Amino acid sequence: MSGIFRRIAALAATALAAAGLVTAADHQATANAAAPAFEVLVFSKTAGFRHDSIPAGQQAIRDLGAANNFGVTTTEDANAFTTANLARYKAVVFLSTTGDVLNGTQQSAFESYVNGGGGYVGVHAAADTEYDWPYYGQLVGAWFRSHPAIQQATIRVEDRSHPATAHLGATWQRTDEWYNYRTNPRGTSRVLMSLDESSYSGGDMGGDHPITWCRAQAAGRSFYTGLGHTQQSYADGAFRNVLLGGIRYAAGAASADCRPNGGGGSGTVEGESFSSQSGVQVAPHAGASGGQTLGYIDNGDWAGYASVSTAGARGFTAKISSAGAGGTITIRSGSQTGTVLGTVTVPITGGWETFQTISTTLTGTGTGPLFLTFTGGSGALFDIDTFALTSGTTPDPPAEVSPNVHVFYYPWYGSPAGGAGWRHWQQGGHTPPQGIGANFYPTLGAYDSGDFTGAVDRHMRWIRDAGAGVLVYSWWGRGGYEDGLARGVLDAAARHGVKVAWHIEPYGGRTADSVVADINYINATYGSHPAYYRAAQYGNRPAFYVFESLRTTDWTALDQVNGSNIILAQTTDGSKIAHFSGMYTYDAIAGATAPGWKSASDYARANNLIWAPSVGPGYIDDRAVPGNTTPTLDRAGGATYDREWSNALDPATGGPPSWVSITSFNEWHEGSTIEPASSAPPGGFGYQTYEGAYGKTGAAAETAYLERTKYWATEFEARRARAAANRAPAR
Repeated sequence: MSGIFRRIAALAATALAAAGLVTAADHQATANAAAPAFEVLVFSKTAGFRHDSIPAGQQAIRDLGAANNFGVTTTEDANAFTTANLARYKAVVFLSTTGDVLNGTQQSAFESYVNGGGGYVGVHAAADTEYDWPYYGQLVGAWFRSHPAIQQATIRVEDRSHPATAHLGATWQRTDEWYNYRTNPRGTSRVLMSLDESSYSGGDMGGDHPITWCRAQAAGRSFYTGLGHTQQSYADGAFRNVLLGGIRYAAGAASADCRPNGGGGSGTVEGESFSSQSGVQVAPHAGASGGQTLGYIDNGDWAGYASVSTAGARGFTAKISSAGAGGTITIRSGSQTGTVLGTVTVPITGGWETFQTISTTLTGTGTGPLFLTFTGGSGALFDIDTFALTSGTTPDPPAEVSPNVHVFYYPWYGSPAGGAGWRHWQQGGHTPPQGIGANFYPTLGAYDSGDFTGAVDRHMRWIRDAGAGVLVYSWWGRGGYEDGLARGVLDAAARHGVKVAWHIEPYGGRTADSVVADINYINATYGSHPAYYRAAQYGNRPAFYVFESLRTTDWTALDQVNGSNIILAQTTDGSKIAHFSGMYTYDAIAGATAPGWKSASDYARANNLIWAPSVGPGYIDDRAVPGNTTPTLDRAGGATYDREWSNALDPATGGPPSWVSITSFNEWHEGSTIEPASSAPPGGFGYQTYEGAYGKTGAAAETAYLERTKYWATEFEARRARAAANRAPAR
């Protein structure tokens, strides 16, 4: 396509001063400048859909240049992409380009330009461009997959230190066309803004939905925003400032930390998001992330992922299922016959809806895009739901976790660092951070439950290492403190292979009808998240524990949701669980003697209900509730915890259970924690420690209850496997 270059020299900045786009210092710099500080090329060629907002976008960037002392050239002529011409510009903006817009020679020139220190800015449909050019897939960060209708959504501003986002608040309400992407760029880019998928219809990225990001590209810089579909966007001062910050960063005129959020790797990639393939197809699976997998895999098939770079990859993890022959995944770089980086065996999982996580260390050196090749026996081999490459140090293989071990988790703590002041730690009249309402002191100190990349991330790793596959999230009503933190905890859980069920607490005004509304709200708000627990052995239904269910006498309303959800009552009395799916106990003291457990287990088994007795290491709440007369249950060096687990598993006292629930991971007020407690807590407060638990002393004792949980989780699964084998018909 032939085009005309339209040079727009930088003008004085006074025209847009009132719009707040420049500072007084910028005005002075512009007035003193004899020439623009740098030049930008705006490229808007389309070989597919053409956005009617392109002219408005061109004019907006001209205005930004005039006000901020940079020159702007707009073109739709790909002949501008020569080494000599590109050298004139500090950054190139792909403004809603679509399709194949550059030939091979032009691609080479642009690749050399960026790798040599040039800048790239992609706007909206720039992600719908050059699907057959692997380098461009790396540069843009993620390719477009689909979009719902134009509508309002909530944007979460994750990083407000970047010049493109520094002017924004924590959230931003906008109307635009919201792209879904083939891959998640989080592992290779710094995500600056993401979408709250619960705030609009049609988001399908499992709750982690980046919409604006940046990254280094060799010696150059890349910035992309999915915003900018509508003409109205370019008249919005807030969006113009996003463009301005992105352009200044890409041009090297403003610095920013664009290291990947996750420290490198591919992020989570949907198996079905291949860019090339042989033999495989997309397979629908209700229990899979996004409802689909890479399926119909036979011996000799392969799939390529042009936007997933193997550079620096040191580990590979995949979520798979197989009711077929199983087989082997070979991880390659560059092509389906390219350099072998590693292999991993795919076991038979026993069903196409039964997923497991596999992983391997990569020993080869990759440089090109990722290709996966598949080998095995005859017929269907396996399905791949999601996978990820990891870079840097070689990751530890994911711990094996039991989906039948659930641990109660409390996200109600707050500290001044989180902006909400102290929450819960001060219970009992104490003064954090050294004085807290607990008889043990956390190894992590008086943490904030909103510290998702610090304390919460560490919690998820500990839960995983303890073999517990599900945390039961303490939830105190829609819009409450814990509800506001739920997505961050889900994100952290997903990073470590932990799933999240729900503990509906006795908030003020709770009724049977309100619990029905709660279940519908939680499912609608969080149900698409990859960490959202669904019980595979019970029809992939999510699970809800209802604390103090006996406060309400008529639960008939639950019939509206009980068929599609698992709802457990807190009791051992089978006459009190009409309209529920089963029972749990919660009480960490009662587990030592298991009152009513045998009859509850028998009743549940006879009526095809779920029985989830609760076990705990002990109980003491003296500091949290001074003068309380609740009995204390001593940990006895770990003997109490062992006795409660034995009671739960032994058919003579309470077994066999459907699930075992643990009270608790971090209910510090009640002293029932398995979370590590400091072996050297602040002095003068009378704190206890885990000293002597299972023969461990000092720092080694801090994790004693996590390690013992792993032992019992493994024992529980072994007993389940033996019971299943005994029930299997003889051949």
